[in-house]
Amino acid sequence: MTSFGYTLSSEEHGPRDLLINARQAEEHGFDFVSISDHFHPWVDAQGHAPFVWSVLGALAERTSRIDVAVGVTCPIMRIHPAVLAQAAATTGQLFDGRFTWGVGTGEALNEHIIGQRWPIAPDRIDMLAEAIEVIRQLWTGDEVTFRGEHFTVENARLYDPPTQSIPIIVSAFAPHAAEMAAASGDGLWTGGDAEVIQTWRKAGGTGPVYSQIALCWGEDEDEAAELAHRVWPNSGVPGQLNQDLPTPTHFEQASSIVTKDMIKESIACGPDVEPIVTEVRDAIDNGVDHVYLHQIGDDQEGFCKVWSNQIAPAVAG
Repeated sequence: MTSFGYTLSSEEHGPRDLLINARQAEEHGFDFVSISDHFHPWVDAQGHAPFVWSVLGALAERTSRIDVAVGVTCPIMRIHPAVLAQAAATTGQLFDGRFTWGVGTGEALNEHIIGQRWPIAPDRIDMLAEAIEVIRQLWTGDEVTFRGEHFTVENARLYDPPTQSIPIIVSAFAPHAAEMAAASGDGLWTGGDAEVIQTWRKAGGTGPVYSQIALCWGEDEDEAAELAHRVWPNSGVPGQLNQDLPTPTHFEQASSIVTKDMIKESIACGPDVEPIVTEVRDAIDNGVDHVYLHQIGDDQEGFCKVWSNQIAPAVAG
C-alpha cells in the first residue's frame, strides 16, 4: 500500500511556519511529512535553514497522527554520528513510533562548513556505512567503544536509547550507493529511478522506498512557473554539481542558465493536477511506496486543499 507525504520545506519556511504546515498536512490527510536536515538553503531566495532537531521536538508535540521523516541527515561530517545517534534516539521517543530517519552522503553545501576536505563519493559511501554501524551499536543502550577507519567512539552509552524501532532509510541515487543502502539500511531514499530501485532490490534491499515530487501548484500557470524559477532554480542543476557546490552563491551561478521554460518542463506548474497525478503514478509503477510532494512557494494551505479534494482521490487505490 502506498503512503503519501508532504514536504516540510525547511529551505523556504522558518521554524514556526513549518509547524503550521505540518498541522495542515495532518489535517488534510497526508500519511507522513518529510523535512530536510540542511545548514544552508540551496539559493538565497529560499531564505531559511532552521536546525532540524529543534523543529522535530516541536513537531512531536504539535502533531498527533502523522508520521515524520527526516529526508535526509548526513551523519559523516557536520555532526559526529554518536551525537546524531543520541539526537535521533531522543526524537524517536518523543514521536512514540512515528519517526523515520533518512540518512545519506550529503552535499558540500551543508557539510564543508566545518573546514574539512569534502571527500569523494566512494569515500563518503564508506563513511556512511560506518556511521550507521556506530549508530546501531549505540542504540542498543550498551557502552560502546569503536575505532573504525573514519570514526572513533570511546566509552559512550545512550541512557535513553530508542524504545521503539527507528527505521534508517538510506539515500541512494546511483548503483554503488544502492548496494550499500541494501546492506546497511531499512529502506531506500531515492529519486524514483527504476534502475536504482531494482539494483537495491537485487542487492537484498527490503523496506519502504521514499521519493519526492516537486511541483508548484497555483491558479495561474505562468505565475507558478515564475515563482518556481525564482525560488527553486536549483532543480535544473545537473548531476554531481548538487553534491559538490559549496555555497548558495555557487548554486545561483550554476542555475543562472536555467530558464523558466526549463522549469516548466521539469516541474508541474499551475492549476492542472493531472501532471502531478501522472508523476505520482509513474513513481509507484517504478517501485516507490512512499511518495511525497514538495509544493514550492508560500501557498501551502491552497495546495493542501487541492491535495485532499483532487489529487488524493485520483491516486488512491
